[in-house]
Amino acid sequence: MDTEHDWITTTVTADLLRGALDVERTEHGVLPHRLPARARAQNTDGQLAMAESQPSGVRLAFRTRATAVELDTLPTKRSYVGAPPRPDGVYDLIVDGSPAGQGSVTDGHLLIIDMTAGTTERRPGRPGTVRFAGLPAREKDVEIWLPHNETTELIALRTDAPVEPPRASGRKVWLHHGSSISHGSDAASPTAIWPALAASLGGVELINLGLAGSALLDPFTARALRDTPADFISVKIGINLVNMDLMRLRAFGPAVHGFLDTIREGHPTTPLLVVSPILCPIHEDTPGPCAPDLGGMRDGRLRFVAMGDPAERAGGKLTLGVIRDELSRIVKQRVADDPNLHHLDGRELYGETDFAELPLPDDLHPAAAAHRRIGERFARLAFTAEGPFPVPAQDGSGRRGL
Repeated sequence: MDTEHDWITTTVTADLLRGALDVERTEHGVLPHRLPARARAQNTDGQLAMAESQPSGVRLAFRTRATAVELDTLPTKRSYVGAPPRPDGVYDLIVDGSPAGQGSVTDGHLLIIDMTAGTTERRPGRPGTVRFAGLPAREKDVEIWLPHNETTELIALRTDAPVEPPRASGRKVWLHHGSSISHGSDAASPTAIWPALAASLGGVELINLGLAGSALLDPFTARALRDTPADFISVKIGINLVNMDLMRLRAFGPAVHGFLDTIREGHPTTPLLVVSPILCPIHEDTPGPCAPDLGGMRDGRLRFVAMGDPAERAGGKLTLGVIRDELSRIVKQRVADDPNLHHLDGRELYGETDFAELPLPDDLHPAAAAHRRIGERFARLAFTAEGPFPVPAQDGSGRRGL
């Protein structure tokens, strides 16, 4: 901890957090969760448990005159056997809606994941501190966006001036659910994941339920969406169902209907957008499961391959093409009784020409530049007066800020 300031320590509580659905008390401090306790209690999958505890879209938010801020955290980082080392997670500082700094915590726990053996080893670590200095000495709104890809326990917030909870922004709340692509995959930082970029451009408050490897039409996820207040809701469905080879076409249609029915129990007239998968050539016409390319990993490259056979579509196996057709059919069927239901083909966000220019580095996940493109396109298609999520522009630039 820096000693040149007279520090004030503020306990991190739920009223200082945005984007979290639950806050758990831990031995060290608090752990933001993106699924409520009831949903977590019904989950037995380690991948989902890890994903929902990674605070994608979660940020500390407060008002202060402080010129220096320190945040002690205990991250949980990941390392994949045979893959290149992962960079430390990034903390984005936003002051009065504008980027004002970045930092990382290099310490923390480490999960060593062997995808070929299906094993995980946990190595305990120690807390660390991210520090921001040189902030303007005036009353201001401060947000610290937590790393989207590291489980992050919050231990202590220190400032050289008092803090208070943020003022109500008056913005509409956008609740989004999707896969690792919505979670953030290989985005450069937490405000650079495509949902955060789209929310910034749309002038809305984001609650991100993008859950890496876990957009699987789980009923407890649908109930979490049902019970979360929101002005706009979107669900991006498909890629995880294919790459996990989780269900067949016979089950898929009723599962989608049930998922949407559950959301509608809590949001009967809220604008609801169903988004089909972006382009992913390995799974366009080839079913799952998806697996790491062992040959590539031996060369230090992480890539994925589709293990199914296109002929298996005749038996009901899912591909992205099959899912897009079925989602389009389901929305057309339901919209007669649900005029606030909308559909977006994911290839309008990232399609063949985008893949040619900005290919998926591991054949599955978009990189930073593609996240920006997807976020910009989603904002242009969704957050317009004519779109499914009408939000009036707040200034002549069309950009509404974080």
